[in-house]
Amino acid sequence: MHSSNVTTIVSGLPRTGTSMMMKMLEAGGIPVLADNIREADEDNLGGYYELEKVKEIKDDTAWLDGARGKVFKMVSMLLYDLPADREYAVVFMERDLSEVLASQRKMLERMGKPVSDEDDSKTRALYEKHLAEIKEWLRNQGNFSVLFLKYNDVINDPSGAAAMLDGFLGRGLDVDRMAAVANPEMYRNRAGALAAASPSPAAELPSGDEEEDEEAIKERLKGLGYM
Repeated sequence: MHSSNVTTIVSGLPRTGTSMMMKMLEAGGIPVLADNIREADEDNLGGYYELEKVKEIKDDTAWLDGARGKVFKMVSMLLYDLPADREYAVVFMERDLSEVLASQRKMLERMGKPVSDEDDSKTRALYEKHLAEIKEWLRNQGNFSVLFLKYNDVINDPSGAAAMLDGFLGRGLDVDRMAAVANPEMYRNRAGALAAASPSPAAELPSGDEEEDEEAIKERLKGLGYM
């Protein structure tokens, strides 16, 4: 259970349902910290709920003073850069990587940035490595508490997810309004359909060079507009 002074963050990889989760928490009664510079589009009809300052967290943390008691969205790669002098409650969204990659690929193609099967294979391996590392890192941070939620579980049982969120954040959230946000019609790029249409290529092993792997992930995230 967290007080209203804790900073709440919705995190995960892009296209894991982080915007939907932001909308759920807003409906539940938590003030959202977003500038809406990135407007709703075909890839995210309900809006992105983003704050541009988040991308500069490594160089500018002053805005975090106004984030206590509110919720903002931050891609998981940036969690490492948060200052250690405050407490964070992180709702970490997870999703089948085949669905994540398919959704990201469509988004990049609409931006005029085509992606090859080889690109996706490399990105899958990098994402798998990153997720394992960030989860281990979060477990070792005394100022972070984390609730991991799977996108398809939220879609399939929004009431259950809303109850878990209320229990985790402990702020008397409106669980009925939260549950009403999750829309099964927005669940595109389902893993079963993707596998039937085109089996995912085997993930290539990361390079083994930590800096090179990190830069490769950052380049993908920059291409998607998240860094």
